[in-house]
Amino acid sequence: MILLTGATGYVGGRLLPRLEQRGYRVRCLTRRPEALAGRVGDHTELVAGDVLDPTSLAAALAGVDTAFYFVHSMGADRDFEAQDRIAAENFARLATTAGVRRIIYLGGLGSADQKLSKHLRSRQETGDVLRAHHSAVIEFRASIVIGSGSISFEMIRALVERLPVMICPRWVQVKAQPLAIEDLLEYLLAAMTLPTGPSQVYEIGGPDQVSYGELMHEYARQRGLTRWMIPVPLLTPYLSSLWLGLVTPLYARVGRKLVDSLRNPTLISNHLAETTFSIRPRSLSEAIARALVNEDREFAETRWSDALSSAGAPRSWGGSRFGSRLVDSRTVTVEVSPEQAFAPIRRIGGRTGWYYGDWLWSVRGFLDLLVGGVGVRRGRRDAENLHVGDPLDFWRVELYEPPRILRLHAEMKLPGRAWLEFEVTPCEHGSCIRQTAIFDPLGLLGLLYWYGIYPLHQCVFAGMLRSIARAAEGTGATPPPEEQASAAANSRH
Repeated sequence: MILLTGATGYVGGRLLPRLEQRGYRVRCLTRRPEALAGRVGDHTELVAGDVLDPTSLAAALAGVDTAFYFVHSMGADRDFEAQDRIAAENFARLATTAGVRRIIYLGGLGSADQKLSKHLRSRQETGDVLRAHHSAVIEFRASIVIGSGSISFEMIRALVERLPVMICPRWVQVKAQPLAIEDLLEYLLAAMTLPTGPSQVYEIGGPDQVSYGELMHEYARQRGLTRWMIPVPLLTPYLSSLWLGLVTPLYARVGRKLVDSLRNPTLISNHLAETTFSIRPRSLSEAIARALVNEDREFAETRWSDALSSAGAPRSWGGSRFGSRLVDSRTVTVEVSPEQAFAPIRRIGGRTGWYYGDWLWSVRGFLDLLVGGVGVRRGRRDAENLHVGDPLDFWRVELYEPPRILRLHAEMKLPGRAWLEFEVTPCEHGSCIRQTAIFDPLGLLGLLYWYGIYPLHQCVFAGMLRSIARAAEGTGATPPPEEQASAAANSRH
C-alpha cells in the first residue's frame, strides 16, 4: 500500500497515474477528496485528512508500506515555516507508530553554508524533522523542475513570451541545475525499490549548470524568439516579486517566497544519486524541448480549476493570464446533485442552444462562415449524449466525463486557440459548476481579439452560467446510463 500526499499538486498529480499504471495499491490523503473523485483509478482509495490534524492521520497511515510526502504551506497566509514543521512532525511520528517502512520526501537544493531563503530553509528543515521522527526517510533535493505546468517553468515561459526586453536583477545570473519532470518522477519511483536502510539525502539535477538568464535564452531559442536582457543591480527580491506578479501567473504571496529563493544557487554538491540510481537525466535543451512538445497534452491534463481554487474558496477569474494563455473563469453553486447539475451541460449546443444570447452565437457562426469557417451549421450528433471527438456547432468535444467535466475545443476561425470547459464538483450545499473560457492568443492580433470582445464575453458567459444553473435546479430527469455508471463509480471512492 502506497500513501500519496499532495496528489492535487504538480508532482503528486503526475506521480499518481504512474503508480496506478505499475499496479501499486494507492491511497491518497487529501483535505478535499471531492477534488480527486473521478480522477483516480478504480482501485485507488481516497482518505480525508490534514497533516496539521494528527487525529485524521491514523486511518490514512494504517497498513501503509511507503509514504510520499509532498506537503508544504508556501501558499499559506500565516507562518508557513511553523506550519511545515508541525505537519512534518505529525506525519513522521504517526507513520512510525503505524509501522510505515519508508517515507519519500521531495525538498530543495541549496547549500547550508549560505543564508538560505525562508522557502529553501523550510524545505530542508522539513526533511530534518521527518528524519528526527522516522528512521527511514529518502529525501530528494532538486533545483528547477522543467515541465509544462511547473511553477518555475511557467514563470520562465511567461517572462520570455511576454517581454521582448527584460530588466534583469542580479538573481537572473544565479546558477541552477534544472531537472526534467520525467526524470524527477523516475527518481521517485526508483526510491520505492531501494533496499531498506537508514535515512539518506540525494541531490538530483540535470547535467547542465546554468543561470536563469541562460535558461531563458535557451527557451527563447527553441521558440524562435529574440529577447534582450538588460542587467540592473538595484531590483530587490521584493520589487522583483511585484514585477513578476504583473507579468507572470504567480500568486503574489507565492511569488515573493519563490523570488526570495532565486538568490540562492541550487547546485548539486552530493553525487550519491549518480552511484545509487541508474537514471541519467536529460540535458536542459532536451528537457525544454520535451516540455514544449508535450505542452498541448500537459495543458489538456491540467485542470484549471485546481489552480484557480488552490487559494481556498472558489472564486471567479476574469481575463487573467496564466503563462501565455488567457483565462476567464466563474463559478455558481446549485442545490442539486452533480448528475442534475451536469444534465443541462451535456445537452448544450445544437437545438438546445447555448442558454443565453443564442442570436449572438448565430451571428458569430455566420461571421465564421464568411471567413471560411465551419459556423454553427454542424449542430450535434445526438441531442442527449456526447462522445470525445463529436462536432458540436463550431466546437469539438475534447474531454467528456459525465457527470464531472465537458471540455470543448474551438474550430471556428480565430487568431489563436480556444477552449470552453464546464466542470461540476460536489460541495457542501449541492454542486459547484465552474465555467472556464481559455484562449491561447497568436501574437498581437490574438490579444486585440480577446480584449476587443472581452465585454461581450463577460455578458454572454455570465448569462450562460446563470441559465445553466436555473436549468439544473429545474432538472429532475433520470440521468442517462453512462452518467449513472460514472456516478456509481465515483461513490465508491
